[in-house]
Amino acid sequence: MMKEEMEQLVKDYHWMINSVKVIREGMNEVGEGMTARYGVEAAMPKGTGRPADPIYREFNRRERRLKKVYEYERKIQLVQERITFITEDRELEVLHWLLEGKSLRWIGRHMQISDRQIGRIKDAVIYKMSQMPHVPQMS
Repeated sequence: MMKEEMEQLVKDYHWMINSVKVIREGMNEVGEGMTARYGVEAAMPKGTGRPADPIYREFNRRERRLKKVYEYERKIQLVQERITFITEDRELEVLHWLLEGKSLRWIGRHMQISDRQIGRIKDAVIYKMSQMPHVPQMS
């Protein structure tokens, strides 16, 4: 994986986690408020599944959204699997805060290190995470 791709995944990790959580919670509410249950509206004709049908359109919207969740989960898993490549304490601390969505400046203040030094540590972390795991050669 390219370093730029891994850096973007680390940068996006926090909001992807939050989006997956919120979208999954929203998926539990499928259909709520979409159909009438009583009164005059209950006796009205229901949609038939044609493209003009609001229920059908809502289903399609949610289905596209769910596909996006699967894409986010795949990216999240990729980052999580590569966390094991980071073994040094400082690097792990910087990575933790990056995954929490904190800025380099915030991390630097928290760790009492310059944000330029934090940037160098971040670069080392990204480099390690973007490397392919070592696969032993068969002899």
